[in-house]
Amino acid sequence: MSGHNKWSQIKHKKGASDAMKSKVWGKLAKRIIVESKIAGGDVTSPTLRTWIEKAKAANMPKDNIDRAVKKGISNDAGAMDSVVYETYGPGGAAILIEALTDNRNRTAPEIKHLLSERGLELASPGSAAWAFQKTNDGYEAKTTVPLSEADTEELMKILEAIDAHDDVEDVYTNAA
Repeated sequence: MSGHNKWSQIKHKKGASDAMKSKVWGKLAKRIIVESKIAGGDVTSPTLRTWIEKAKAANMPKDNIDRAVKKGISNDAGAMDSVVYETYGPGGAAILIEALTDNRNRTAPEIKHLLSERGLELASPGSAAWAFQKTNDGYEAKTTVPLSEADTEELMKILEAIDAHDDVEDVYTNAA
């Protein structure tokens, strides 16, 4: 009667959902740490308040939020840097990768390696950014590039792989 144990089925589903929550909460905690450092721990600061509200919307526990705020104002908190990497994907689609890292010297080679596995290279700063406009929510494409079905499928695989990296916050593309 193998495979009929209800707990084993629940265990696998719970493990997958817990992994997804952990990834989202980790990214939110990084953002809260950065904003807490900028605001000096003042939770009434608009940007810190926004990230706390996003964390609450993602069902992040209050203890985790408080810990992230405290970590941002502590003396041993590492300096978190926001970095934007640029590349071009299949069909000439511009891709912006927004990352939040505590070590630029580790993140840049990891992103380069991730892109090289898929036949892409990092572009020089500004070479893909011209296709985007900075907004309150991130970046918005000024112009779009139509892609074939095969290029769209390949681009989706690339975007999923990039988004799976721990330091990557958001990925933007101008593909139609």
